[in-house]
Amino acid sequence: MVLITGTVRLPPANLADARPIMQRMVTASRAEPGCITYSYAEDLFDPGLIHICESWDDRAALDRHFATDHIAQWRAAWPELGIGERNLALYEVGDAQPI
Repeated sequence: MVLITGTVRLPPANLADARPIMQRMVTASRAEPGCITYSYAEDLFDPGLIHICESWDDRAALDRHFATDHIAQWRAAWPELGIGERNLALYEVGDAQPI
């Protein structure tokens, strides 16, 4: 399994414009083969900070994700939305087990 976790930051004033774009990205990503989880969440105490958590079956599924039109559209929207700071990390992990 591959896990991506981290944050992106945008000006709080751009959140209303970003939400529909992020919704399209999340919805399309969740429908992809190999996507286990995919979520964005606004930080409760730091306006404009978006937490990202994704998990994929394997690196091949993630590579297919990176080649999709919806990720290209999401990345193309970054300048307009003011997304500059990105802090994401990829982890290769074993199978998740409930606790």
